[in-house]
Amino acid sequence: MEPANRRPRERLRRPHRQWAGEHVWHVHDNTDEFFLVLEGELTIALRDGAERTVTLPRGAVFVVPRGVEHKPSSPGGASILMFEPAGTSSVGERHDPVPEHIEATTGHELG
Repeated sequence: MEPANRRPRERLRRPHRQWAGEHVWHVHDNTDEFFLVLEGELTIALRDGAERTVTLPRGAVFVVPRGVEHKPSSPGGASILMFEPAGTSSVGERHDPVPEHIEATTGHELG
């Protein structure tokens, strides 16, 4: 039996991505987005009142709060681990046009 304050395991996803380049500006209206950098360096541009940038080296953790517009990028490439609810689109509910080189996915359920 799951504790009342935790979501059931099947409702979480943990995509592990390796990618290089820029993602699109996007927003997750109903969930935070957790990033753990496993290799490389990840930069996340944020628009939360003012535009700012956070640079995450290997081993760094960052959470983008729900409702905050953000755009991850990694010119040199990065391997990241993310946790968010299953069914969460990698391009959020609101986003810029998605170019062909970006794969819009909903990740993988924990098993």
